[in-house]
Amino acid sequence: MIKRAPIALCDCGMAQALDILGDRWSLLILREALYGVARFDDIQADINIPKSVLSQRLTRLVNHGILERRAYQEPGVRKRYEYIPTEAGRAFALPLLAILQWGDQFVRRQPGKLGLRDRSTGNSVFVGLIDQNGQAVEQDNVVYAFPDQEGETEQALD
Repeated sequence: MIKRAPIALCDCGMAQALDILGDRWSLLILREALYGVARFDDIQADINIPKSVLSQRLTRLVNHGILERRAYQEPGVRKRYEYIPTEAGRAFALPLLAILQWGDQFVRRQPGKLGLRDRSTGNSVFVGLIDQNGQAVEQDNVVYAFPDQEGETEQALD
């Protein structure tokens, strides 16, 4: 049994990402942005978030380069802003889709209303693990590989 994590929080990409994205509101805001909901009032109405909290979270996501703030103006209305995912924000779709599929399987216990399909084949798509050659890898075959004082050490994902 391991008594301590194999990597310090300050060196762990997962821990650092959770510092930015690890609260419910930030994840829901990114969910909205990835679905194409970009305007403050629309995000606020969809997820029922207090405006002050939404403003704070949007500022943090923009400051960390996950969303981009773009001005727009409708005729007769003052200039406003929409929030568009950057490359980093779009890349975060993968963890959110994994959460979606996990939630459908273990929380809802039934397929969700939102499915994923390959546009060209129509086949269902699932988030999974692939190796550097694009081959699927079973989770039981994946190990953490991290350097220690004597070289590289491996530890299974448990």
